[in-house]
Amino acid sequence: MAAPPPDRTETHVPDKPAAPATRASRIRRAPTPEDLYRLRVPTDPRLSRDGAFVAFVVQSVAPSFDGYRHAIWLAPTDGSREARQVTLGAKHDTHPRFSPDGHIVAFLSDRRSVVEEEPMPPEEAKRREDGVQVHLLPGEGGEARRLTDLPRGVNAFAWSPDGTQLAVLSASRGASRKDDARLRGTLRPAEPGKPPLSDYRYFDRLAYQFNGAGFIAGHEARLWIVDVATGAARLLVETPGGVGDPAWSPDGRRIAFTVQRRRDRDLVWRSDIDVVDVRTAARKTVTGGPDSLFFVPTWLPDGKSIATVGGRFPANAYRNDIWLFAADGRDARQGGGRNLSGEHDLMPGSAMNSDVAVGEGAALVPSADGAWITFTAPIRGSYELWRLATTDGRVERMTEDRHYISTFDQVDVAARGRARARIAMIRSTATSAPEVQVLDAGAPGSGGASGSGAASGSGAVGSAALRPVSHLNDAVMAELELREPIERRTTVDGREIQGWLIPAAGGRGPKPTVTQIHGGPHTLYGWAPIWEFQVLAGHGMSVHYTNPRGSEGYGRDFNEANLRDWGPGPMADVLGSIDALVSDRLADPDRLGVTGGSYGGYLTTWIVGHDQRFRAAMTCRSVGDMATLFLTGDISGGEWANVEFGRTPWEDPAYFHEISPLSHAPNIRTPLLIQHSEKDIRTTIAQAEALFTVLRSLRRPVRLLRVPDETHELTRSGTPFRRVENMVQVRAWFEHFLLKGGRRLPPLPKVRAGR
Repeated sequence: MAAPPPDRTETHVPDKPAAPATRASRIRRAPTPEDLYRLRVPTDPRLSRDGAFVAFVVQSVAPSFDGYRHAIWLAPTDGSREARQVTLGAKHDTHPRFSPDGHIVAFLSDRRSVVEEEPMPPEEAKRREDGVQVHLLPGEGGEARRLTDLPRGVNAFAWSPDGTQLAVLSASRGASRKDDARLRGTLRPAEPGKPPLSDYRYFDRLAYQFNGAGFIAGHEARLWIVDVATGAARLLVETPGGVGDPAWSPDGRRIAFTVQRRRDRDLVWRSDIDVVDVRTAARKTVTGGPDSLFFVPTWLPDGKSIATVGGRFPANAYRNDIWLFAADGRDARQGGGRNLSGEHDLMPGSAMNSDVAVGEGAALVPSADGAWITFTAPIRGSYELWRLATTDGRVERMTEDRHYISTFDQVDVAARGRARARIAMIRSTATSAPEVQVLDAGAPGSGGASGSGAASGSGAVGSAALRPVSHLNDAVMAELELREPIERRTTVDGREIQGWLIPAAGGRGPKPTVTQIHGGPHTLYGWAPIWEFQVLAGHGMSVHYTNPRGSEGYGRDFNEANLRDWGPGPMADVLGSIDALVSDRLADPDRLGVTGGSYGGYLTTWIVGHDQRFRAAMTCRSVGDMATLFLTGDISGGEWANVEFGRTPWEDPAYFHEISPLSHAPNIRTPLLIQHSEKDIRTTIAQAEALFTVLRSLRRPVRLLRVPDETHELTRSGTPFRRVENMVQVRAWFEHFLLKGGRRLPPLPKVRAGR
């Protein structure tokens, strides 16, 4: 049954008119899937303490197209010289961090197998766990040297304030291979001529696996202290659930970290902040109570308070706030701590969808005087920089544009006799690839979203402007015509639904249109680059995408509006937005397609099981059976099911049967391509197999596309050649039905496996 027509539709035209076409712009071409090979993606920008330089990671596609390479780059923040690559990047150099004096850049690298001669049998080399270690690169130039040699490698690290030590996260139990093997009870491989040792795995808890990483039980991180001069390592904190997010106190005597200390930590979403004394290893709890869900501890400069992201469960299950706790543990009780951001409907850590820019999670950076905390959060489809007063929770918007600021770093620098924040960020837009940019922010109160200092369209609030300091993708972007999305707003069931339309290239009038639906369901679309959308639009099919109820970025009430309603309500939002496009003669009602991944695949399958308007559909890494979602894979268990639906599959199987798209599959008559990765353990491939079985048994037009050796992250971080092939198949499927008018399944690709 089709959704009712929307109450109101508003098409928002960008404020800044398009520039007149030039000769250069007229000869630009449409983007292709293969252009993805040429994009270089920056991540993890880190400033030197004086703010003069920014180090960052650049991801590029390997020459064989079957993987990625990561290298550390360095750029002056004044833009006076071009950014340059400063590490080998033969494999993966990541996590750059300046020493406090700025003379050394420490980073993680798995280069030892490339640059170090370590005789080792091939089979043993494959099994080695010590590949990733901390390396030190002199600021004046020269060769990087390996500092650590922990038996199970290094996950992350942080410099001590005096630069003499590192806080290191590693799964290692012992500092040497011999000690680590003894503590783990590791056995030597079987001798030649003997039966192999058992390879059975045993688990007593859930959460023993994670999509992309595989089995994670036994890989819990421990907190180590490493001497920078000698590389000597000392175990400081070891807990059954592991630790994360180490942060040094300003005086270097304590480290705050995230910990899951509950006995049934695999059954509940909880985490706390603890502080450990670096010398004595004495620990103190900073957050407390049975409902704590806090992470990303960040010290204020006075060393007396710690800011964190999170909240109290279940109240903050779908809303992250910024809290302040006393570092001495006096707030470690139920109801303790102070919610600084509670009065504002902003959510740090919201997940923006992009298949180009990399989302890097929540970050907090305090000003030098501790009066303000800088963070990022979305609003109306943009992802912006904000600062929050630690005294009264006042918030100021620091940037304003149609863009995606995916991560940032900040230091205070002296300018004209006063300190001001210098911020390095990764910024992208719907029509530009991510690059590193720098902002010298005005003093608090000097500008705001509606203040006279707002620089409209410049990406900055106040008198400051953004400075590009990298130009990684200028050459490829100069060749391409990326199409600017048109913002749309539609009211459905009394809620305003924000959406976008990327008009197809060529001609006027209603266009064949593919609707894309995001996953999550609690994530968002926005002014971020999505290459697949541009490929479709450049090939003659408009792309329509919205943030239906349950999306992040519009406040808590909107984010929770799809609880106990994954199907009918969000379907009404999507179909209402499509009705508006058809009514405005922007979309051809006879040439409509729909697709989505993960939850977007759920809603795609749900829609074509309840509405017959679409000529073709593609459901990717989707959920068909809701009981299977909560009983298999890396999110199995009852906590999420209870939060979303107020029950579990084993308590109310009939309910989960009814809300499963698989139960409505007999109503599907739309040609459907089911795409799923074989190593997906978020939504397991059983979901695709079940839906394919039902539809093929009913002789419906359906095709199953199995992608080998990939996970739930195929379209975002999958193997490059498979990401490109996926875009080719998305384009081909909708081209066949929407552009060529196909009625039957298209011919199989000539190049494929299994022939």
